[in-house]
Order: sequence, then structure tokens, then C-alpha cells
Amino acid sequence: MLTAQQTCQGFLDALASKAPTPGGGGASALVGAVGTALCTMVGNYTVGKKKYAQVEGEVKALMGRAEGLREQLLALIDEDAAAFEPLSKAYAIPKEDPGREAVMEQCLRDAAAPPMKLLRLCCEAIDLHREMLDKGSALMLSDVGTGVILCQSAMQGAALNVKVNTKSMHDREYAETMNREVEQLVAQYQQMAQQVYDNVMGRFA
Repeated sequence: MLTAQQTCQGFLDALASKAPTPGGGGASALVGAVGTALCTMVGNYTVGKKKYAQVEGEVKALMGRAEGLREQLLALIDEDAAAFEPLSKAYAIPKEDPGREAVMEQCLRDAAAPPMKLLRLCCEAIDLHREMLDKGSALMLSDVGTGVILCQSAMQGAALNVKVNTKSMHDREYAETMNREVEQLVAQYQQMAQQVYDNVMGRFA
């Protein structure tokens, strides 16, 4: 089993290989964790500065939330791999097997769960960057912009990994419920992330 404790080199070698995991889901989780770490970094350059004394408590709270998210995002690398493994085996079940459809359906639901969780966490991370933009050190603006775009990319990758599974589900009501949440969150938070990025970029004009 691949773990989040691998070196960057080890993870990337595994990602580039023909092994089924890690894939897009694990990669997205790592990118989201990197983006969230930048939010914490901005906070670390803000607390203790006299200029930001009035918002120090709020910045520390944002940092605490960001660290909680980063931990969850890293854990999703393994969760995504563990959920995909049974699905990859289920595809090998002969199509004439009467139990194949039920097994596939459950495996598809299980495989869609980690990227759905990842998407929600990335939305929270984007919201943290939006708050840090207003409260964090002005010297760290580029890191806020970088972090929010990384979280946006991770969110979009998660959305793809949900939809690749819902597309094959026979229970279309269940699938469309997931799809609607994905589309709603992506539309809302993609716009928010872009606004943060544009705000940062505009300050460098």
C-alpha cells in the first residue's frame, strides 16, 4: 500500500508507473495538501508581527483549520488508493457472472467517496485562502495566490474522479445526487478561487 509518508520521489515514481494507484485522486489530494500548507505558511509569517496584532487571533484560528485540512488531505492519498483497489479487481469479474453488477455498483460508490470528500475539503481550503488574503501578511500575497490555485486544481481533479465513477453507476438517482453536489461546489468555489487569484495578481500590476 502506498502511503502519504513516502518521499516525493517515491510518490512521483509510483504515480508515473503502470501501477493502478496512486492516480489522479491521490495526486489531487497531494496537490490540495500542498496548497493548504501554503495557507499555514502565510499565517506563520503573519503572527507575531505588530502590524497584524489585531487579527493575530483570527490568523491563528485559520492556521489551525488549515493544518487540520492538510492532515485530512494527506490521509486521502491512502484512502483513495484503498477504495480503488477493489474496483480494479471488480472489472475483472466475468460479465456473465450474476453477482457482477451488485459488486461493481458497491465498488463504484466506495471509489467515489474519497474524491467527493477531497472535493469538499478543497472547497474549505479555498475559503481559508480567501480569508487569509485579507488577514495575512501583505508580503506573502503571492503564496496566497499560489495556494488557492493549487487547491482549485485539486478540487477540479477530485470532481473528475467522482464523475468517472458516477458515470458507470446503475443507480442513476444516487449518481445524479452526487453529480449535482459536485457541479454546485465546483461552480461556487472555482469562482471564489479565481477571485482570490485575480485580486493577488491585480496588486502586482
